[in-house]
Amino acid sequence: MSQNDQTIFDLTYTSNRGEEVALGNHVGKTLLIVNTASKCGLTPQYEALQSIHSEFKDRGLVVIGFPCDQFAHQEPGDDATIEEFCRMNYGVDFALSTKVDVNGSGAHPVFAFLKDRAGGFIIDAIKWNFTKFLVAPDGRTVKRYAP
Repeated sequence: MSQNDQTIFDLTYTSNRGEEVALGNHVGKTLLIVNTASKCGLTPQYEALQSIHSEFKDRGLVVIGFPCDQFAHQEPGDDATIEEFCRMNYGVDFALSTKVDVNGSGAHPVFAFLKDRAGGFIIDAIKWNFTKFLVAPDGRTVKRYAP
């Protein structure tokens, strides 16, 4: 399959509970993918993300948070600590991945795909926590939103 034929639905991620999740389970749905952090000035965005998830999940929107510690060490916890923080402080019940890198040679394949499809201002690298990617139900069309 050529890179142009690939969709996000061809990729997987590992949930914060260690389960491999096929994004292909969400074919035909809109995805909102966000790199998150629990010790950031933008952390209260979890509340808005949970609100969006609650309001639109039954209409085909899937929110997935990807905790990342690449920006000023603002996600120091392990996966269980991150999940507990999100649940206790923001009532988060949308999907969370294991902690990932979003930039560099070790960037998670989901973020490599997203950055390829929706480059950033000046450079494609993600510049901070809570960068959002909205993926259309076709799995190819991606819109990027700065924090």
